[in-house]
Amino acid sequence: MSRQIINGNEALALGALRAGVKVVTGYPGTPSTRCLASLLALDPPQRHVEWSTNEKVALEIAAGAAWAGQRALCTMKMSGLNVAYDSLISIAYSGVVGGLVIYVADDPAANAGMAEQDSRGFAIMSDLPMLEPASPVEAYRLAQEAFELSEQVGTPVFIRLVTAVANSKTVVDVEEYGLPPQREAQLIRDINRFTKAGSAICMQQHRDLIARLEKAEQWIAARGLNELSLSTVAGGLGVVAAGAVIAYLDEGFELAARYGFDPQAVSLLKVRAVHPFPAAEARALLEHCQTVLVLEELEPHIEKSLAVEAYRMNWQGRIIGKLDGTFSRVGAYDVHQVIEGLIKALGLSIPAEALQGYAAEEYAAARPITVCAGCPHRGTFMAINEALRKLRYRKDEVMVTGDIGCTILGMNPPFNTIWNEVSMGASIGLAQGYVHAGVKTPVIATMGDSTFFHAGIPGLVNAIQHQVPLTLIIMDNGWTAMTGMQVNPGTRATFQGEGGQQVDIARIVPALGVEHFYQMDPSDLRSSVEILKEAIQQPGVKVVLARMECAIQFHRRGENTTLAVVDMDKCVLCKLCITQTGCPALSIEEGELKVDPALCTGCSLCMAVCNLDAIHMERVK
Repeated sequence: MSRQIINGNEALALGALRAGVKVVTGYPGTPSTRCLASLLALDPPQRHVEWSTNEKVALEIAAGAAWAGQRALCTMKMSGLNVAYDSLISIAYSGVVGGLVIYVADDPAANAGMAEQDSRGFAIMSDLPMLEPASPVEAYRLAQEAFELSEQVGTPVFIRLVTAVANSKTVVDVEEYGLPPQREAQLIRDINRFTKAGSAICMQQHRDLIARLEKAEQWIAARGLNELSLSTVAGGLGVVAAGAVIAYLDEGFELAARYGFDPQAVSLLKVRAVHPFPAAEARALLEHCQTVLVLEELEPHIEKSLAVEAYRMNWQGRIIGKLDGTFSRVGAYDVHQVIEGLIKALGLSIPAEALQGYAAEEYAAARPITVCAGCPHRGTFMAINEALRKLRYRKDEVMVTGDIGCTILGMNPPFNTIWNEVSMGASIGLAQGYVHAGVKTPVIATMGDSTFFHAGIPGLVNAIQHQVPLTLIIMDNGWTAMTGMQVNPGTRATFQGEGGQQVDIARIVPALGVEHFYQMDPSDLRSSVEILKEAIQQPGVKVVLARMECAIQFHRRGENTTLAVVDMDKCVLCKLCITQTGCPALSIEEGELKVDPALCTGCSLCMAVCNLDAIHMERVK
């Protein structure tokens, strides 16, 4: 055993290894990415670990392994669960043979910029157990419990982390994990279990699923995963807490104790299995307390279930939570919600200034949201804007749909190019909708390379089939960059895993029947503008592949060969290079234009927009 300082993602990964996981699949998405990435970095022997094309494919691979009797883990963020759910509900109906754990990371407060989805609703809708660790220590333990539960009951099991737990670090006692158990792969032919061919089959599988959930409830109770501690004071305050908010209880109680609060007088239910609802523990808490404070992020799932138990018991006390308007369904919890709940429940008098210093935002530095220095997408956005200008269109009359990933940063200054964002691959579907709505000006869709493989191909096929007049710009930087440079099918073979092969977008698009297909180098602004001008004016479906590797990657490898240099004898500080490129490598200091050599990648875009030839490129020595 070793003591390691690790975050929740890493703890979950190590817990899965300790549990004997054989197959791990997933798709990168903040805040879940580090779990699978850490396993790839460890390269554990006799295990298969991969970044899959999308979450649906990842889950299907993991389910196949579990149906063959092996233990499998599938990782994703909350948005990815939407993609995977089409297959998940059928897999849930069939159950599993080997353990199948689905790790989903939710993002209260939308730190990653997507919807504040509460994935506990998927567990409820699927009749699947869901465990929710409150710390990396619990993530390590509950990952192992989840595999045991899955195999004992024969059901997929969710583990849900939120951003605060996924990214927070603490000391965890990690045991040696060794090789996975040597299990012979099974081939089980059972049509009634593994198909959905007929009403009778589906209804019986549904009955089996419900029965497995009831069995899971018994297993969870026997293991004592939900922790109930009743105070010696009957009729007092009870607190129900789940997930990350459990970590704030001690801090909140300690602060409130300075103002007359007695932590020993509080009964506490810590919910670690958020589904199925711990009804027995809840009833015991209600019988002991007259006021119950419910602390859970996002949706009031626990609170609603608690209210049902209270109704069944004819309980006459008070429940404080979201349903009475005390807390919002929006945002993450911290010490503030703990204190706010105690104030309302007990009438404590705690001054607002007592909570100063407890908000992380007080310590966070402001930062612009833009693409990195040397990002190839910068050249693409600049080329789009310039091409539209030369075609005599105003920005506010040409729809440019956006997509997930680095490409969406084109919505911000100085580009102000992208108009919207929905989900992976949606930009091309949205673009078709605008065309069919009767938009007369050009419609442009943008997406990244990983997004194209994930969910963009079906939208493009649809556009080709119906010959919708639009321009698709695929911004191919060779990596799934925004989530931390994971490989995708289009990444060069050099960087694929052993035996991996690159899937070339430049061969896929023409094979689909796109007649107007172009490739451009985003660092060559003049050429890119001309290519886009031509493409936009062609009929039907046009696809432009803007191909240049992510600057971070070749910068890390030390392959950038040039650096921007300023001739201050020519420079008049017009700031055109800054206002048009927005490059963070450029700044004005002490009356001079400066280039930060640590950031500059020699993309030459600043040189391309300078009207005075005051910037030139020099080879890096």
